[in-house]
Amino acid sequence: MNTKSLTDWDKVRAMQDEEIDTSDIAPLDDHFFKNAKLRMPEGKTLITIRVDSDVLEWLKSQGKGYQTKINAILRTYMEEVQDR
Repeated sequence: MNTKSLTDWDKVRAMQDEEIDTSDIAPLDDHFFKNAKLRMPEGKTLITIRVDSDVLEWLKSQGKGYQTKINAILRTYMEEVQDR
């Protein structure tokens, strides 16, 4: 399976908000906000882990937010295993 993104992320990052096509997004009216519930993310637990150097370098090379990516990878694995 090829997981390489086809998105030109440099182009996306360079875009101004006004350039983003939002025509396919339904407007959010008062009804939406009356029924909306605020869901705050649960707090994170500060830990120290040991990670292979090449794994850490690869994650950091993917751009900003490598710790968030580690959490997302672990969450995906956890949810996959829980579903078995």
